Amino acid sequence: MPPPPARANTVFLNIPYDNRFRRLYVAYLVGLIYLGLKPRVTLGLPGGPRRLDRILGLIAGCRYSIHDLSRVQLDRMPPATPRFNMPFELGLVVCWAQLRPAQHEWFLFETLPYRAAKSISDLNGTDPHIHDGTAEGVMRELCNAFVRSHARPAVPQMLRACRTVTRQLPTILQAAGARTVFEARVFADLCLAAGIAADQLRTRA
Repeated sequence: MPPPPARANTVFLNIPYDNRFRRLYVAYLVGLIYLGLKPRVTLGLPGGPRRLDRILGLIAGCRYSIHDLSRVQLDRMPPATPRFNMPFELGLVVCWAQLRPAQHEWFLFETLPYRAAKSISDLNGTDPHIHDGTAEGVMRELCNAFVRSHARPAVPQMLRACRTVTRQLPTILQAAGARTVFEARVFADLCLAAGIAADQLRTRA
């Protein structure tokens, strides 16, 4: 049985889950929601063989995906190990998009130009979106990636929404009893806060 068509406006977000990436994580969520899109992440998926099945199902159910390869370097914990989750999930998506080109479109994001071409030379010919490791860069490149979206907000306006949500982070974490933003409950609350902030700023505009 063929998989159901991907839900319009949904975006699979393939990013590193660590606190040094927290600022950009919030920027991605706020930016996507401001553009009228619905982010989807793997937070809350169980481990084991079923986890891969669920990741594949999540990818198949999304119309778009974003893959941030800015943090595939060796980690600080011994033994020093590269982070392969993001490239691995990108590989799954590339294959899926080849099989279902009308159902999925993917975008590559990076901090530095030319690094992706060096680390994954098979991607040569793919133009990554370079966000410079800043929230403003993430907003700018999201607007470039989804330029065909009906929503055309100004980047400064999106950044104001991001700052509003960031100020709410301590309250969101406390309410969820969480120590990190990378939890399923916190993800849901951040998306809700981002939607409210975006609506408020649109109303004032």
